[in-house]
Amino acid sequence: MLRTLLGAAALPAPFAALAGFNFFTSEYTATRQELQAQIARHFPVQRRYAEIFTVGLRDPQLGLDARSNRAAITAALSIESPLLRPSPVEGIVTVSSALRYDPATRALRLDHPQAERFELQGVTGRDAERLQQIGTVVAQELLRDQALRTFTAQELTVGRKTYEIGDITVQDDGITVQLK
Repeated sequence: MLRTLLGAAALPAPFAALAGFNFFTSEYTATRQELQAQIARHFPVQRRYAEIFTVGLRDPQLGLDARSNRAAITAALSIESPLLRPSPVEGIVTVSSALRYDPATRALRLDHPQAERFELQGVTGRDAERLQQIGTVVAQELLRDQALRTFTAQELTVGRKTYEIGDITVQDDGITVQLK
């Protein structure tokens, strides 16, 4: 690689934008740590559902699966409502997703996230089933189009050449995008 993310910290500011780029192979690799830090900035999040439930997500953890070319976010979940005893109900949700590039915002985003794991603490039976349905729908909505990495215009421009993002490949320790 021309420069690594660790080496970028020691570079003068104009060269720091080149961190993660490999112009010999026309690729950019974002590490798991870089992606985790960007995701964490967007949390906690919450949304009201049916005017009586508030679903919140916090403490996101990024998972990467090279075999399926998907990313996953596991987050602590809370569901609050005056109808629930105890309130809030706590749990964990994992949502996995393919990735897409959004050229308008220069961002790698989750694409059609699907809840794969949903666990609630202290709730069983039909109540658990209903809360799982609510939590699943809201978690997928909250994470739909979530940005994993946003590029600046300067990062995609070298000299007179402006690169566009092509193929996206999920690796076990990062995400590589093709520069074209």
